Amino acid sequence: MSQDSIPNDDKFLNEPKEPIYVGDKHPYDSKHYIDRDFSWLQFNYRVLDEALDLKNPLLERVRFLSIFASNLDEYYMVRIPDVHKWALESGIHPDGNNQAYENMQEIYKELFNSLNKMEYCWSDVLIPEMKKQNIHILNYSELENYQTKHLKQYFENNILPLLTPLAYDSSHPFPYITNQSVNLAVILSDPVYGRIFVRVKIPSGIKRLIPVPFKEDMKKSNGGDDVIHSKSGVYNFVWAEDVIMANLDLVFPGQIITESHAFRITRDGDIGLDEDGDFSLLKSVEKKSGAKYFGAPLRVEINSEMSDYVLKILLENLKLRSGQVEALKSPVGLASISEICAIDRADLKYEPFVPKKKEYLTHSKKSSIFSKIKKKDTFIYRPYDSFDSMIDFVQAASVDPKVVAIKITLYRVDKNSKIIQHLKEAADNGKQVAVLIELKARFDEENNVSKAKELEHANIHVVYGVPNLKTHAKICMVLRKEEDGIVPYVHMSTGNYNAGTAKVYSDFEYFTADPDIGQDVVDLFNALTGYSRKTNYRKLLVAPSMMRSHFISKIRREVESHKINKNGYMLFKLNSLIDPECIDELYKASAAGVKIDLQVRGMCSLRPQVEGLSENIRLTSIVGRFLEHTRAYYFYNNGNEELYLGSADLMQRNLDRRVEIMFPVNAEYLRKIKDVILEQHMKDNVKLRIGLPDGTFERYNQSKKEPELDSQIWMTENQDKWD
Repeated sequence: MSQDSIPNDDKFLNEPKEPIYVGDKHPYDSKHYIDRDFSWLQFNYRVLDEALDLKNPLLERVRFLSIFASNLDEYYMVRIPDVHKWALESGIHPDGNNQAYENMQEIYKELFNSLNKMEYCWSDVLIPEMKKQNIHILNYSELENYQTKHLKQYFENNILPLLTPLAYDSSHPFPYITNQSVNLAVILSDPVYGRIFVRVKIPSGIKRLIPVPFKEDMKKSNGGDDVIHSKSGVYNFVWAEDVIMANLDLVFPGQIITESHAFRITRDGDIGLDEDGDFSLLKSVEKKSGAKYFGAPLRVEINSEMSDYVLKILLENLKLRSGQVEALKSPVGLASISEICAIDRADLKYEPFVPKKKEYLTHSKKSSIFSKIKKKDTFIYRPYDSFDSMIDFVQAASVDPKVVAIKITLYRVDKNSKIIQHLKEAADNGKQVAVLIELKARFDEENNVSKAKELEHANIHVVYGVPNLKTHAKICMVLRKEEDGIVPYVHMSTGNYNAGTAKVYSDFEYFTADPDIGQDVVDLFNALTGYSRKTNYRKLLVAPSMMRSHFISKIRREVESHKINKNGYMLFKLNSLIDPECIDELYKASAAGVKIDLQVRGMCSLRPQVEGLSENIRLTSIVGRFLEHTRAYYFYNNGNEELYLGSADLMQRNLDRRVEIMFPVNAEYLRKIKDVILEQHMKDNVKLRIGLPDGTFERYNQSKKEPELDSQIWMTENQDKWD
């Protein structure tokens, strides 16, 4: 087939979106879509599965359970408010049915199952296995006298001065309970005032799991922290709340303490910005984020032995119902168990891994990083390749006399960001520096406000995002004055400019001096900083203007090509797939015979392998040592292949309510990324899970003759394959 006869994707941009019918089922029937919340919970089970997997080192399994618990916290903060809202707004149908309410009930049942599985994994699996390795999480009653004396001294020196007991009675209002803080509900029996409720907050600056020295380590301990390097080989810990409860007589001298129980609440994590009504977005975010903002309580975790009297006080004052109580046998806030992973037991952790520095991009006086990028595009695959190349790029730009400007988008950055430091150096050296920092990045609002102020104080132009949109695109552009004019050098990434997450998130980066992409990025920054209404770009797919329509047109082009050539194929690797329009198009493509591979780490509303709907769609997922964060979209296009990388998942929020980009890679890297990286992930038989039509996943069934392939381990051992 000639190039001219290949269907042009632009042809399909404005075609009407016809609904799909399979039999008498409409595509928006729930039978065609997996509920996104159910799908998210299934993803978290895949994380829990790693905590139970005996093939993983023990302390890494502890870390996976910590991630599972942390994910549940985030789910409550982010999703449960919407689940409640939809249930309330949907009302009761005339026939007595309320699908949203029923969904909410099912979600809570699944959350209850999640908690049971979490407690089982901790109490019945990990704790016994840690004991075998001389790692003990002790009850106070199990401690020796010398250990309780040590902890009492530790309490007096390191905890007691930080405590602020707050009583609740007719003269004292019920205290604010900060989100996810661990607290004690203490009941005093006062001879004058009778029963008194007192809240004692566990200070955020202390460890949740306090090391308890073994005899052989006592002389070398400075209060507990050195036990992570125990020479005896014995590692003992107690929970901070147990230490405080055991020493409450020092907090309340002369009082009779009748009860003390740990509890923890989770609040709505949406800071509720009204951008139309907020004159200053910076001030609004600063005012409403972090400790200064208290969203509505959504749940309370309690000790299962808490009395009805104490629980009633909590429920009445937090305005919670009994259904929002989680009575746990395990400690509240189990995400804190990640602290155990700090102990010095290399044999219980993954083998150390050092990212490879991309030598080609090494900057020198004889050969600058910019001359190398101008010579050829360069691809980086984190964490297997080092994030240092990106840092070097900005550092080189900050001192290069030919560089006149640097423009960058920042969504999540590390607190001690070298990129921020180099941007400030660039401004000091007279470069024009413009930074779009997204203040609305969930849970990073405070850090981003701080960074915005730091940049402004360095005389850098700072833009706080686009009204009513989040800027999620990851772009850095360096403008350099050369003989042929101003040349844009562009770095684009699927992940954040964050040196911390770059070590554990897998992401694609791309350096290019392609003039079309350079002009696209110039236009995009003008749109971001100056309200330009640019919608059509040369090579980039940009949301929210045209990304969905261009993307759908490429799927339709694959269908038309397949009708003629019978070789249609698409391969997408992404974090989430829940956009109904994109799912519809994939269903149509499958029905037309196009083969589709989808590898989705997290939520997926598409049902694979359904006869007449999606039997040509194979859905897989990988959860492993590194968090799969890449987004890659491959179209065979009858041999005229296209591969787009970018910041966007196929979700309504990404396509409609965020500034996102997808960017093409050149032919050389297309082959390497598709054949070396993506294909290896598809062939994984160790960490791969297969998606089933009901929304659940099962592990790949590896045959005995089949050699093991853990794609992430393979990447650590074959970093030269995509150079």
